[in-house]
Amino acid sequence: MNIKSLITESIVIDSMFDMEAEMLSIKETILEQLILEGVYDPGILKCVFLAGGPGSGKSFTAREIFGVGKSATASFASSGLKLVNSDSSFEALLKKNGIDPKDLAKIEAEDPTLWDRITKEPDGIRGQAKNITKKQQTFYEAGRLGMIIDGTGDEVLKIKKKKAHAEDLGYDTFMVFVNTSLEVALKRNAERDRTLPENLVTQIWKDCQNNLGKFQSMFSGNFIIVDNTIYGPIHSNIQKAVNQFINKPIYNPIGKKWMSNALALKSAGFIQ
Repeated sequence: MNIKSLITESIVIDSMFDMEAEMLSIKETILEQLILEGVYDPGILKCVFLAGGPGSGKSFTAREIFGVGKSATASFASSGLKLVNSDSSFEALLKKNGIDPKDLAKIEAEDPTLWDRITKEPDGIRGQAKNITKKQQTFYEAGRLGMIIDGTGDEVLKIKKKKAHAEDLGYDTFMVFVNTSLEVALKRNAERDRTLPENLVTQIWKDCQNNLGKFQSMFSGNFIIVDNTIYGPIHSNIQKAVNQFINKPIYNPIGKKWMSNALALKSAGFIQ
């Protein structure tokens, strides 16, 4: 087993909640090996942002387009892209602390103090889930591995900042905006494991709609909308557009330079 596979298995799959201890045990030389091994990965230096409100069906879309799901063991696609999504960790940590994800809406309405501890405090359950996901993403970025960044799309500045960060590392970026009607979003929210308050779902849905044009401008030609009001096969044109983005040569000059340097080190025999 190569070093990258070993790191992936021990950190991402086997021990989500011992991430801190695992990362501290990894030597700098191993991280350097990870960077160099990543140069031949499919989807290298490609970052796809997945945006849409609660109940839009982003998880379904990710499975259909990329072949990945929400769980840690299903976060790798044949395209080489890795799913970056804190929801899996959040739901697992809720259950670990004896909280049913479907009770979140009830908790917000009836126990605001507990709601704040879960969702707003830095060391709360939501904060812990985000830290786990951030550490996973750090490893993906070290090898410039392809990523799918899962988000809601209700905060333009947050997406803009993440896009700039990825591009500063050399990534080419793309957005898949998953859309649905408000009625369908509310219905799906009520049926899923982690239920959010209806007023929050409605507000996020409205914000996403208002941001649609801004995202189109931000990502220019690297932007596509998936109408997910009715679950069904992804249109071939959508799949084709995503595949073309993943498979085409790297455009970002920073990414090109990173690839050139990594290949030079590989050719010089720094790794076998």
